[in-house]
Amino acid sequence: MTSIAVRSPGVGTAGVLAALRLRGRLWLLALTVTVWVAVWAATRGTHTLEIGGATLTDAHQWFRARAGWVENAASAGTNPLFALANGVADALNGLIEFLQRLFTVPEFPRPYPEVGWVGVVAIAAWVTYAVAGWRSLLVVVPSFLAFGFLGYWEDSLDLLIITGVSVTIALAVGIPLGVAMAHSKNVSAILTPVLDVMQTMPSFVYLLPLSIIFGIGSAAATIVTLIYATPPVVRITAHGIRSVSPSTLEATRSLGQSAWQRLRNVEIPMAKPTIIVGINQTTMAALSMATIAAFIDSPGLGQPVLEGLRRGQLGASAVAGLAIVIMAIMLDRTTTAASVRAERAARAGGDDRRRRRLVLGAGGVLTLGAVWVSHTQVWANPFPSGPDLGQPIADAVDRFADWLRSDLSALTTSVQEAFTNLFLNPVQDLVANSPWYVTAAGLLAVAVIAGGRFALAAAAICLAGLYYLDLWNNAMVTLTSVVTATVFTMLVGVVLGVWMGRSGSADRAIRPLLDAAQTIPPFVYLIPILILFGPNRFTAIVAGVIYAVPPATKLIADGIRGVAPTTVEAAESAGASWWQMITKVQVPMARGALLLATNQGLLYVLSMVVIGGMVGAGALGFDIVTGFRQETMVGRGLAAGVAIVLLGIMLDRITTYGARRTRSSVPAH
Repeated sequence: MTSIAVRSPGVGTAGVLAALRLRGRLWLLALTVTVWVAVWAATRGTHTLEIGGATLTDAHQWFRARAGWVENAASAGTNPLFALANGVADALNGLIEFLQRLFTVPEFPRPYPEVGWVGVVAIAAWVTYAVAGWRSLLVVVPSFLAFGFLGYWEDSLDLLIITGVSVTIALAVGIPLGVAMAHSKNVSAILTPVLDVMQTMPSFVYLLPLSIIFGIGSAAATIVTLIYATPPVVRITAHGIRSVSPSTLEATRSLGQSAWQRLRNVEIPMAKPTIIVGINQTTMAALSMATIAAFIDSPGLGQPVLEGLRRGQLGASAVAGLAIVIMAIMLDRTTTAASVRAERAARAGGDDRRRRRLVLGAGGVLTLGAVWVSHTQVWANPFPSGPDLGQPIADAVDRFADWLRSDLSALTTSVQEAFTNLFLNPVQDLVANSPWYVTAAGLLAVAVIAGGRFALAAAAICLAGLYYLDLWNNAMVTLTSVVTATVFTMLVGVVLGVWMGRSGSADRAIRPLLDAAQTIPPFVYLIPILILFGPNRFTAIVAGVIYAVPPATKLIADGIRGVAPTTVEAAESAGASWWQMITKVQVPMARGALLLATNQGLLYVLSMVVIGGMVGAGALGFDIVTGFRQETMVGRGLAAGVAIVLLGIMLDRITTYGARRTRSSVPAH
């Protein structure tokens, strides 16, 4: 078998030393686990810091007092910060209500919205052609019609309004912040923990204070969505800018370009494919908040999803979830096509541009005509009542759920029990039922071996925070589930991401499934998972993997595609097999994307902890849900949210610094 490595003087020795260092760390990790197991066997069940499910400590009472202060200050209306929040809420509510009056909500005495379905479809078609080209019309127009035929026309438009406002603000803020992070280590050091908190703090934790500050409804829903949806575009934009070839940047400096010229003419154009991934991820994240935001009375498709689940109507919830998936696929394809069209337009000649202007002008006139017709004619305003596609789909889903319950649940329950008894229970027993100081020492040892002194410092601070929050045992139970789900997420993500990155047909086939898994409300697919596996930790892990695999896979696929074609051609000419190409060229050169995928996969798994708490996972997720539902438990719920953030920061720092150590030990070839 032909090798593709090219050795240079000294590389062999350096490679041996790097391998020895890596192997030494692996042996140290194995020794740490061995000692940990031995101590656990002798001390298990002692000093675990486990507390009762209804126990409230001084730390929890402190958080409850802070929540009470926020509520009192908001109701008094004298605090300038809360006055500013009220102004922001009024502006957001005013904007969203204006858009709703245009498209979904009639204003008395008019019985219908200002623009009916014919006008909405015409506007969507004209905008799509303007930004993405005519091919995207084949996705956008059928998608809008599907919203109506599924029976959720107004709810779909309301969700589009909330998502559009949230994503627009997120991009306006996030892309500049991502550029700043890429160019400044100080900015990156400041923003990274902020982004960690935004992305790992469960949304249920800040639903209550945000609803107090901004009020129930559209404004609070927009802010909740914005908090969760902004970090992906910031991180991924920063990654894309950092990935621009240093030699290219050096060439632009030698030509005398300013920093602004370099950013505008080189960095952003070369990072555009990655930035588009960030935009897609932010859009997907915003849509995934539809059901969570419905808890604070957000308009949109989240309301029928929740209503169907409350009534035990899985079919009705699934139809509304299907509408969300269709919306996600539509937005994903349109934004991707828009980036490609912009590049083609820049290369197009004068004749193409004139033809395009003529089509846009004629289409604009027709669109205005359609808007006028929908404003004045009843038949063109409310969406037609038929054909009704929603009810047959709902009935089919209900029949499918009955089949799962009667014919398949026995097999899947046995799989769940085997995994739980043979793997999950022993690992959780080691982590959560060791004395707290033994577990802390073990985690600190793992941190310093894997990531060095910086990872050790971060882990020490986070573990100290978990100790003082009085939720140590629950945090360790959650840590076990999160790490398990992240490992499975990366196993699936690497396989699918490499396949998609190497094959365009695989990308086209798998990407819609990833969009569906990422955007369908977790409450919808939790029902069949519950039917198959029952309420337990395994169900929560499966739900977390389903939710976290799509962003991780897309990032890995983007990294594999981003490997320079000249490098791939050189490896092929050297006779590399497909396995060598993957393991020795594409995956190593996409290490940055793999690291970012691990980071995002971990954070997405953490964001599902609360959902897991609703389906039997217990631990911190259950504490948060209880705190949201019971006023007396608010303090413990807030403390649990902070604990999840600390877990996320600790795991992020260990993996990040560990990847840097591994990268620095790999010699250049």
